[in-house]
Amino acid sequence: MKKSRVKKKGGKRASGDKAGADRKSTAAGSGTIAAKKAKRGNSSSASIARYDSLQSYLQEIQRYDLLTPDDEYDLAVQYVEHGDTAAAARLVTANLRLVVKIAFEYRRAYKNMMDLIQEGNIGLLQAVRKFDPYREVKLSSYAAWWIRAYILRYILNNWRMVKLGTTQAQRKLFFNLNKERARLSAMGFEPTPELIAERLNVSVDEVVDMDRRLKGADVSLDAPLGNSEGRSVSRMDILSDNDGTQDSELALDQFNRELKDKLSKFGVPLEGKEKYIFEHRLMTDSPLTLQQIGENFGVSRERIRQIEKRILERLRQFLLEEMGEHFEVH
Repeated sequence: MKKSRVKKKGGKRASGDKAGADRKSTAAGSGTIAAKKAKRGNSSSASIARYDSLQSYLQEIQRYDLLTPDDEYDLAVQYVEHGDTAAAARLVTANLRLVVKIAFEYRRAYKNMMDLIQEGNIGLLQAVRKFDPYREVKLSSYAAWWIRAYILRYILNNWRMVKLGTTQAQRKLFFNLNKERARLSAMGFEPTPELIAERLNVSVDEVVDMDRRLKGADVSLDAPLGNSEGRSVSRMDILSDNDGTQDSELALDQFNRELKDKLSKFGVPLEGKEKYIFEHRLMTDSPLTLQQIGENFGVSRERIRQIEKRILERLRQFLLEEMGEHFEVH
């Protein structure tokens, strides 16, 4: 009797162990399923995460190493003398971080940093194209001017639908008017147009005009103003139609024809290298490089540059004498 009881207890214990194992297996399976669901949820969240183009670009340009002064000079000479596009590309990629640095200086004026960086990169390309390594100036110092110029032009052209700064004085006011007003107020002065004009070295009328432009909003010419005789009337409908545009186009066309005739007249007495440079470098849509012209005549590119400079000086004087009444050469 005792043995049978022991066996029964043992049987119950075995059944209990089996049930416990089943419960553990079920719990483990549930845990595995939950983990898989969580993993799928995390991967789904990652797949729809917002893509930061600026951070991605900043990481990308870190791959390009900076250049030593000697390497920069060698690459620039190689591009100028042989037109090596690979050397030009290396000069550009080595200065991409400079563009980002300058673009960040204008982040308060324009919020989209990638647009500013893109315009700055165009300025960098222009700088590399025009860079002269023989002037003993670092490319970064020279390129900074081009980069800033392209960024500033982009901000001025896109800050409003209508351009606000089209002259040098207006551009100065665009970037400094509000700063100068705040500076004067902080110093305890009344920021009058007269005082601002004096400090920025511009006229009072220009200060007043730019202040009005900055405070005013863009207005659509197609926006309806009201109804007239049962139809909608817009600003475009009430603008006067002047023939001044046609007159201006006629005057411009006449000026271009006269300028073309004067340039042809200037080129008649030229001979030898001067005539070749004038026709194949100054008057063509696809100018030859200084190196190419130098190789044609068996002289250095520096000698060709000196001849070109002499031609341009004579051309300026010629145009002032022939067309001085309506053509100003700077």
